[in-house]
Amino acid sequence: MIQENVFEESSGNVFTDLGFSNADELLTRGKIGIQVLRILKQRNLKQREISQLLGISQPEVSHLMNGEFQRFSEGKLLIFLKRLDTEITLHLRSRHESVQSVETVISL
Repeated sequence: MIQENVFEESSGNVFTDLGFSNADELLTRGKIGIQVLRILKQRNLKQREISQLLGISQPEVSHLMNGEFQRFSEGKLLIFLKRLDTEITLHLRSRHESVQSVETVISL
């Protein structure tokens, strides 16, 4: 007997697909956290140096470097990007295209 593979189309957010109630928040933290990791790995810093640069303890650096982004708020992760000399721009607009609204751009 041959079993047929069953596939389910993703929603685009793995956390939603897994049933997390805070899926959007987790995806946002993941996206920001990955950018922080990329910059840190490019700089080839030691954990002690990262701790001083980001203003967090060495155990927190370990969590960050292991991709445990749920331990940090979106705001904290954005602060890390600022401390890594990254320009951050937020674009705010309605999710619904039918609603005519003004787009607001905020540079941090």
